[in-house]
Amino acid sequence: MGGPEVERLIALLAKLPGLGPRSARRAALKLLTEPETRLRPLAAALTAAVGAVRTCRVCGNLDSQDPCAICADPDRDGAVICVVEGVGELWALDRAGVHRGRYHVLGGVLSPLAGIGPEDLHLAPLLARVEAGGVREVILALGATVDGASTAHWLADRLRPLGVSVTRLGQGVPIGGALDVLDDGTLAAALRGRRSA
Repeated sequence: MGGPEVERLIALLAKLPGLGPRSARRAALKLLTEPETRLRPLAAALTAAVGAVRTCRVCGNLDSQDPCAICADPDRDGAVICVVEGVGELWALDRAGVHRGRYHVLGGVLSPLAGIGPEDLHLAPLLARVEAGGVREVILALGATVDGASTAHWLADRLRPLGVSVTRLGQGVPIGGALDVLDDGTLAAALRGRRSA
């Protein structure tokens, strides 16, 4: 086809979520046929992101500042922490605009079959944030999967003795559903309809 550089571009694009080999070829072709308007700006944005984006030391979000813009926002309610599996879920919930508190990214969920235990997740920093005081509610916004439910149960058992209200997302999240692919209305309904965990 187009040489090793083109093949490498296609192979790297194919590794992105939602892109298979055929979609990656179409994307590469579009980028390469319009290098000044598509390829060069994309390359510059990727280079800038590599140099600037880092993980927030407070919540685990990705941002160009640390603490992230959400943690640094004085208008956010620091007494309410919404716990999510990953940054994708944080971005999806925040985009929905219904949660004006803070977040905590676990970096996954407990999964005995995959060998993921409590020590593999960012659970200790969450417990430390709650133990430090000032938190009145922790919303467990984890997917409606077996691993998400078991992680929520594990967390609720450890958070309740710390004197905080522990709630879970309510209606709107289908069983087996991933938060980062749901529409804003479904996410909003789920957050508003949260219940005690």
